[in-house]
Amino acid sequence: MNFALPFAIAGATLLGIASVVGVDWDAPPVETEQVGYRGTGMYVTKDAAEAAAGRANNVVPESPWEADPEGDRASEVYENVQVLGHLSEDQFDQFMASITEWVSPEASCEYCHNLENMASDEVYTKIVARRMIQMNQAINVDWTAHVGDTGVTCYTCHRGNPVPEEVWYRDIEPKKASRGYRGGQNVAAMFGGNSSLPQNALEDYLLGDEEIRVHADTALPTGAQKATTKETENTWSLMMHMSESLGANCVTCHNSRAFNDWDQSPPQRVTAWHGIRMARELNVDYMVGLTPLFPKDEVHLGPEGDVLKIGCSTCHNGVQKPLYGESMMGEYGASLGEKSNTDVPDYGASN
Repeated sequence: MNFALPFAIAGATLLGIASVVGVDWDAPPVETEQVGYRGTGMYVTKDAAEAAAGRANNVVPESPWEADPEGDRASEVYENVQVLGHLSEDQFDQFMASITEWVSPEASCEYCHNLENMASDEVYTKIVARRMIQMNQAINVDWTAHVGDTGVTCYTCHRGNPVPEEVWYRDIEPKKASRGYRGGQNVAAMFGGNSSLPQNALEDYLLGDEEIRVHADTALPTGAQKATTKETENTWSLMMHMSESLGANCVTCHNSRAFNDWDQSPPQRVTAWHGIRMARELNVDYMVGLTPLFPKDEVHLGPEGDVLKIGCSTCHNGVQKPLYGESMMGEYGASLGEKSNTDVPDYGASN
């Protein structure tokens, strides 16, 4: 029997299908970077077109003008300036012009303000924006172990969108397994790299404080080192999210010959360790508390009613360093480089 014939027929059939549906199966040019010692297999390979798109999507916008730090303070000129009152009037005006372009270029000032009374807090997005400014300040002051001197601004996440495109929420669809016991996985996990891994791992690690422990130093996991297969899969789902978010692979943070050994890992692993804890704190201290302010719609809340939350992709947008490491703090350090007011209002029960 000629075994080559069935394979030839199958190949011809696939090519015929591809020609009909227009599938492009050309191998793309790739960019490969050696990130570890020779012989360890520590290479990062990227699709060249995707890498170019990533560079195009991570360009820092220009400041509308260079602000004058001298003159009257914003709290003396305007009413109800609770967070940025320490700025000069010109610095405040420059920041307001910038945040409008960063967050609401189409709706403009009206997105957060009653134009008849700019001091009013009646528009809920103004209250949210105030809290987000506090969050930016906290990141830049408290989390230098992750963001370094580069820092973040509202643009880092929003990129001209009122709601950042890269957020996550509780995902329990489909609620019923079509066959057998699904156990919160075995469907395409949109926040786990579209893998079949657990689909709500981010809730455990970027909202809850579950330990990431899957490696044991013994042949059989014992004691504190014991991790079940499900826990291991949960960790992998988080790692898939991080890999997709940064446009990187495992060896960006791990030595491929000893994944569990911190001493043999690249320094980026420490940066990522702080990043996980930073995202968790931001979700707990800032995002969850804002839930009562948001309308019950799919724009501001997830399908289960939980607030949209911060993940690695929210800032990174597919590249290892947000905005390729270019800092905006030179222009906005006075606004976002220090904690000017840390008061947390009581937003009441969910509406």
